[in-house]
Amino acid sequence: MRVFVPPIKSQGIKTKLVEWISSNVEDIQFERWVEPFMGTGVVAFNIRPKKALLCDSNPHLITFYKALQSKEITSGLVKKYLTEEGEKLLKSDGQYYYEVRKRFNSDGHPLDFLFLSRSCFNGMMRFNGKGGFNVPFCKKPNRFAQSLITKITNQVENISQIIDFGDYEFKNQDFKETLKEIRFNDLVYSDPPYIGRHVDYFDSWSEEEEITLNQGLNNSNARFILSTWLSNKYRTNDYVFSIWKDCSISTKEHFYHVGGKETNRNAVYEALLSNVKFENSISNPDMKSRIILNESQLTPNGKEYKIPTQLTLAMEEEQKQLSTIL
Repeated sequence: MRVFVPPIKSQGIKTKLVEWISSNVEDIQFERWVEPFMGTGVVAFNIRPKKALLCDSNPHLITFYKALQSKEITSGLVKKYLTEEGEKLLKSDGQYYYEVRKRFNSDGHPLDFLFLSRSCFNGMMRFNGKGGFNVPFCKKPNRFAQSLITKITNQVENISQIIDFGDYEFKNQDFKETLKEIRFNDLVYSDPPYIGRHVDYFDSWSEEEEITLNQGLNNSNARFILSTWLSNKYRTNDYVFSIWKDCSISTKEHFYHVGGKETNRNAVYEALLSNVKFENSISNPDMKSRIILNESQLTPNGKEYKIPTQLTLAMEEEQKQLSTIL
């Protein structure tokens, strides 16, 4: 499967998980694909549904993709813009980045958003309390070399064509508003900020919102899929077994890179939770049992790493209490 990478960068982007997600949904029939948390759009743009409602609370993401849709932004304009702005960045030894950032926080132009996304530190997308982009420069004055400009230009062209061939509606709104628009024959893909882990997102995320999302998806009576994390080498996401206890689970081991050192590669088990039974998914109780028994958390099988002792003991104690009640 060829993976189409969007031009906007962000930490936590699902580029390396798209093929796995796609393989789980390819046999599901639906009329419209819905995302309450569109993010960079990488999942939708690779699933390539005929019809989609793509929403996000970050207005700059929606503005950018609407600009692609309306042809306000084209690959040709992107090439010209990045070439000119990249030269200014190089001549200023990187200081021009902060001029663009100030301009963007004042005017919010989508091309400036693209520039910041591709030249900020570590591809982060972080905003202050007033909604201003506040990520520092990546310290590479020659950031926009010709090879990168060509790469970004091609990404813009690819995503523009995908949008052109589909019936896509982009909306800047809170996820609760999107939940109200879900229809019975939709397939909803939710990728909310990962609860219980540090995230860089336009809004914060709480347990109350996780519960609201769960209730909204269940009340819609539509089929849904949710991306979250199951565990890392330190702990397990207990919300999977409480808020999402009625969902089936499919997992994949994934590595996140934080910084440039090999020692900063952090393994995590990614999870797809759904009210649809995938070919390689297992039930929620079965996954919980695997964790208690220190068995592999991968579905259907695969590499495993040791569960923290304190977590194993805690879940064994919970199992004893349940046995006593029963």
